[in-house]
Amino acid sequence: MGELSIKIKIANRVYPLTVDSSEEEGIRKAADKINHSINEFERLYAVKDKQDLLAMAALKIASNNYELENNGILTNVNVEEDLIKIEQLFDEHL
Repeated sequence: MGELSIKIKIANRVYPLTVDSSEEEGIRKAADKINHSINEFERLYAVKDKQDLLAMAALKIASNNYELENNGILTNVNVEEDLIKIEQLFDEHL
């Protein structure tokens, strides 16, 4: 797949990125999730500094990832994709 130049807005700042087209949707959804967390923290707490809100959102996401890794869920996410890639490599060399 090809590379795309996209712009992602997080905490009212725009970040230009070059991503593989297969990653675009996931990156956009991740940015939306970060922005949602920031908005939620801003609504719940008297925190207005975007840096603090970003830190809180990062902690929430990292904590969720840690739980998934600890339960063995996150590490198995790409196993099927990896097996398909390995099978394709074998097919190419046989």
